[in-house]
Amino acid sequence: MTVETQPTVIIAGMGPVGMTAALALALKGIPVTILETGDDLATESRASTFHPPSLEILKDLGVVDELMESGLKAPGFQYRGHNRELIAHLDMALLENDTEFPFRIQNEQGTLTRIIRRHLEEMPHVTLRYGAPVERVEMGRNCAYVFLPGDGREPSYRADWLIGTDGAGSAVRQSLGIAFEGVTYPERFLVASTTHDFLDDFDDLAYVSYVYDPDDWGVLLRTPQHWRVLFPIDEDESDEAAQHPDRIEERLQGVIALDEPYPVAHSTIYKVHQRLAATFGQGRVLLAGDAAHINNPLGGMGMNSGIHDAHAAVEAISFALAGGDPTQAVETYARVRYDAAAVDVQKNTQKNYEEMRQQDDKERSERKNEMADIAADPVRAREYLLGTSMISSFEKSSRRMRDGLAQANETSPPVPSLQLDARTAS
Repeated sequence: MTVETQPTVIIAGMGPVGMTAALALALKGIPVTILETGDDLATESRASTFHPPSLEILKDLGVVDELMESGLKAPGFQYRGHNRELIAHLDMALLENDTEFPFRIQNEQGTLTRIIRRHLEEMPHVTLRYGAPVERVEMGRNCAYVFLPGDGREPSYRADWLIGTDGAGSAVRQSLGIAFEGVTYPERFLVASTTHDFLDDFDDLAYVSYVYDPDDWGVLLRTPQHWRVLFPIDEDESDEAAQHPDRIEERLQGVIALDEPYPVAHSTIYKVHQRLAATFGQGRVLLAGDAAHINNPLGGMGMNSGIHDAHAAVEAISFALAGGDPTQAVETYARVRYDAAAVDVQKNTQKNYEEMRQQDDKERSERKNEMADIAADPVRAREYLLGTSMISSFEKSSRRMRDGLAQANETSPPVPSLQLDARTAS
């Protein structure tokens, strides 16, 4: 079907990134249609950590209070060693002069999407369409044509702008021929959710705790309903063996030995990638979230960087709709958010991965001592927290977006790209 009244913006995907972008656009009075492949919002347990800049964005959208009411406030996080001994506790109260939210909120991403949906459903210029997977996208003159299965040769929609937030397997990205470059880790990750409360087993356990262990590194993460435990899976262990109840029990008993079996609510296995789209913008199409970049989950930066993408994408589109140069808007967004993903997110998540699985005893000991020293020094700890909380990354990205769009308004050269190497990545 060809829609007669064309929406101004189409968003592919109703995950946290797409829904954040939709609400931001709708609050500006911009008509938006959101297309979702599934028959409803996703329910699987995935990202669950919200960093301070994301909370600031969600406050501006009027939904942060609802997210916080149903979530858990994590005022800090920890690094623990082989015997689960405390190495360092990072107190996010040190950021109280840097953000209104000097903490993390632990809540499922599905909670956020449902909160946002309730707001969108009350807006007359918003259309939510389920069972509507994007099959392909074609470029038009100053528009994008969106094709859904079964609608024939005519486009289902002609969009002034399209934001692709349709995940790592993005049909939007693939149909435009945009490469998705990077690597797949040899390990897979097992995530097991248990209703056992680890607070009963450890003194002063933080809701987010990273375990440095050369043989069995991982993460303990509290959500409103469960403790989630992340384990790496060796290359030679099959998915079936790794997810067998006896094997999951063995892994959980390795965290802390109990006299009775662990109550396991659910488990999942997934491959881990570090990948970047060759470009985050083409024509009138912007890529955001997993459609543009995916990385390992250590540090909780994936969903958050996607929410930051959404914020920047709406800024770029709003600039163009207000009369700014659309080409410069796309180029600024694509360059700035690519750099943020490559320099700030992927560099840090890769560093986390390498440090947590460090095999060399000397290197591991030095890193543990360094982390203890950082945690004990308020100045160094604050600087460290500005990075791990994504405050530095978001502030830099926001500044570069503003500068780039201002330069576009003045028909001056756009904001230069960052040099993606070790000399400038720090």
